[in-house]
Amino acid sequence: MSDFSAIMNAHPQFMEAMYNQYVQDPTSVDLTWASFFKGFDFATNGNGKAAALAGTTPQGSAVYSEKEVAVMSLIHGYRDRGHFLSTTNPIRERKDRKPHLKHLDYGLLDTDLDVVFQSGSEIGLPNATLRAIMDRLEKMYSEHIGFEYNHIQDREKRMWLRDRIEQRDLTSYGYSDEKRLRVFDKINRAVIIEKFLHVKFSGKKRFSLEGGEATIAALDAIINKGAESGVEEVLIGMAHRGRVNALINVMGKPVEMLFSEFKEKFQKSKSFDGDGDVKYHMGYSSEVVAANGKTLKTKLSYNPSHLEAVNPVVEGYARALVDQQYGGDYNKVLPIVIHGDAAAVGQGVVYETVQMCNLPGYKTGGTIHFIINNQVGFTTDFDDARSSNYCTAAANMVQAPIFHVNGDDPEAVVWACELATEYRQKFDAEVFIDMVCYRFRGHNEGEDPTQTQPVMYKLIGDDRALVHPNLRSLYGAQLFKEKVLKSPISDDLTKTSALIVALAAEPYWQELQLRLDNWSEKTLLPKYQAPEEIWSKFEFNFDEKIVAASPKTGVSKAKIQDYIAKLNDAPSDVKTQNTVPFKNFAKLTDENRMDWGYAELLAYASILDEKKDIRFTGQDVKRGTFSHRHAVLKYIDETQGKATEKEYSRLSHISENQGVMRMFNSFLSEYAVLGFEYGYSLTNPENLVIWEAQFGDFSNGCQIMIDQFIASGESKWQRQSGLVMLLPHGYEGQGPEHSSCRIERYLQLCGDNNMTVCNITSPANLFHVLRRQLARNYRKPLIIATPKSKLKIFSSPVSEIEEGTSFREIIVDAAAPKKVRKVLFCTGKISDDLEARRKGAIINEPGNSYDNDKAEVISDIAIIRVEQLYPFPLEQITAVMKQYKGATCTWVQEEPANMGAWSYITSRHPELGLSLVSREICASPAVGYVNVHVQEQRDLVERAVA
Repeated sequence: MSDFSAIMNAHPQFMEAMYNQYVQDPTSVDLTWASFFKGFDFATNGNGKAAALAGTTPQGSAVYSEKEVAVMSLIHGYRDRGHFLSTTNPIRERKDRKPHLKHLDYGLLDTDLDVVFQSGSEIGLPNATLRAIMDRLEKMYSEHIGFEYNHIQDREKRMWLRDRIEQRDLTSYGYSDEKRLRVFDKINRAVIIEKFLHVKFSGKKRFSLEGGEATIAALDAIINKGAESGVEEVLIGMAHRGRVNALINVMGKPVEMLFSEFKEKFQKSKSFDGDGDVKYHMGYSSEVVAANGKTLKTKLSYNPSHLEAVNPVVEGYARALVDQQYGGDYNKVLPIVIHGDAAAVGQGVVYETVQMCNLPGYKTGGTIHFIINNQVGFTTDFDDARSSNYCTAAANMVQAPIFHVNGDDPEAVVWACELATEYRQKFDAEVFIDMVCYRFRGHNEGEDPTQTQPVMYKLIGDDRALVHPNLRSLYGAQLFKEKVLKSPISDDLTKTSALIVALAAEPYWQELQLRLDNWSEKTLLPKYQAPEEIWSKFEFNFDEKIVAASPKTGVSKAKIQDYIAKLNDAPSDVKTQNTVPFKNFAKLTDENRMDWGYAELLAYASILDEKKDIRFTGQDVKRGTFSHRHAVLKYIDETQGKATEKEYSRLSHISENQGVMRMFNSFLSEYAVLGFEYGYSLTNPENLVIWEAQFGDFSNGCQIMIDQFIASGESKWQRQSGLVMLLPHGYEGQGPEHSSCRIERYLQLCGDNNMTVCNITSPANLFHVLRRQLARNYRKPLIIATPKSKLKIFSSPVSEIEEGTSFREIIVDAAAPKKVRKVLFCTGKISDDLEARRKGAIINEPGNSYDNDKAEVISDIAIIRVEQLYPFPLEQITAVMKQYKGATCTWVQEEPANMGAWSYITSRHPELGLSLVSREICASPAVGYVNVHVQEQRDLVERAVA
């Protein structure tokens, strides 16, 4: 990338050296210099080189001196910083960012304005005056579109953009009358539906798009350009601003469904027994016909009020389509994320999601980021909302081009969108469009914006007086003046009442009125549209059927033996580290016992063998945080004479035509990564999608995804997900941030049988619960509080996963006598501590280290492990209590009394009459000192068995 800023006063000898280098090899200098010298040679006809470089002027030629370099520097300055001068703000003057783009800044004088410079050939103006060069630069870089692209290091991308920007028609965009009328139609519809809803449903929240209506034309342009370049599916994520407008005018959602939502006639029924959501959070899937006649599958994702949370969900959905339906062809699927300006710069998930764009496990071939920049966030001015010059700071992080565009110029918006789509399709890269507009109303239709932005709204107007003309009026007047529209736009530009009268005469308004008049009281409920009908075969149930006995999920003994052989059969050149427990499967099988990692790999192998895909991500999943999984083996290949690190996936060689195992170590994110996996899980219910936290404690970093999507998505939007979350959990003296996955929070979110929460202690049960995810006729998120110290303990017979076996919601104590004094109900690792104490051992160190024969053997207690906490296996637990009638029943947990499962159990099922043994109520999940932990654990166990 050229940078002339340091050579504004370059010595002629510098030019001489550069020119000599060019003469010897034209490709050895930057293209900008090559173009300059090529023009220089042409103008001097091969003569006068020395004189020109010395500062003299051959007769009939341009001035070849240091000032030529200054002009070149000025051109480069416009390419780099011209966006600071662009007229992108439709309602007020831009702040002076001091881009230093006056000719005087480069040592050029007013007397040079009419001097001819050969440097103009760089922008297509050979032998042009400085005045003409500057005029062209201002038209290219400082009008209604401001371009940021010089920060891109990739020369091909940079030069491609430069060509498109500098070679465009600067007087118009070359659009046909037909195309301009299509743009006007989109603007017209966007304006009319906002005014129609405002009149017919006065006071109802809709988060109006007024002031940013060009968004509808922008989305139409992206879809049309995408259709021309091979796109088959378009995925859109956006927050509430303008969502209602986009649902109707882009997605084609039936307006009657919108009327139902505004009329608020919703009633629970057998077909929809969830809770629903507000109209400006709803999504929709449809088939949209582009301008060229091609039909594209299009999805506007459901989204909560949590701004930008939908971004990684859309990316995950897009990647799933690329993987599963389009053979890795990124150009078939186009993700579009629509941001607000305040949220785009303020929400950390934006940066996390953008950081994904080039990672092997998360790449989606580039996303078009469209920012509705209405210059205010709720009531906060942008001066208080960001330190960066623009709201597009995330783009610079990945060297994405940025197009700042005036929202009052629909054709500029459309052109920028088309350029962005071309760029994305060609380079599979991110691109940002920053459409600067305004917000006609307050944050919602009930807010008075003059309370917080009185100056801004003095420039905009209100429902009494329109100071700033609406976009339909502006663009319509332009098209009538240019004889594209046959009739003038009759809107009164000063009164909203007159505008409403004019709009009411429009055919689209009359169509909306007719459909409203014919609308019945019948509520139209969300349903699956054609692009996602694969989900329609699954049952939506909010009753107790979900807690019925688990289906049989065991596999034949022959299959198990085959999986073991395949998992253990790596090529001879795969030489793992000595610490990798790889070659011991056969021994474990002979002894008829398996550990956690063994059972887990067998579960995945069996699912893959059934031709179902698995996607598994997390920060250390290939090896496993606790070095128990080793699904992907890292080894050194020295066959080429040097040490090369390679990988071998044990789960990719199970059988012919098996499902695809996609396993990726994620980057250090919880929020965006979990959102991505949730989105991935929404596409195909026949695949298994898993996310594992490095420690379960860190899952609170993605609490928004858990609360707003995973726990409530089915109830709000009638959309199921079978996502699995593995959360290492257990009190082992590792401190407050490495003990608890905060299982109480997941249980608090449980209701209407919305998900499954387990704390599994048996490897066999892990095998079954993973297979159960795909064996049932519905999909629910599965939360598993996985052990840590138990991962390498061989505690399950292989026979427990053989044909005819299934998941056990509770594990009854087989060692207990028929008559006992006390029944201890528990979940997770504490069961091992209790079992050891019953045998006369006491805890020695954190984890599963015990001193044997240090205490008396206890023979009159029963230990019942509750493996599934929600849906709660009440009938099975009640049966156990009847079996031990007369015994004291106690709930034992490692967590403090205000954490863990206790609050959930005692509040939901007080009829059980359980007493509690736990740590005391505490603000922190666990102590930070090992010796204190051991003492607490011993005390807890003693109180439990006392």
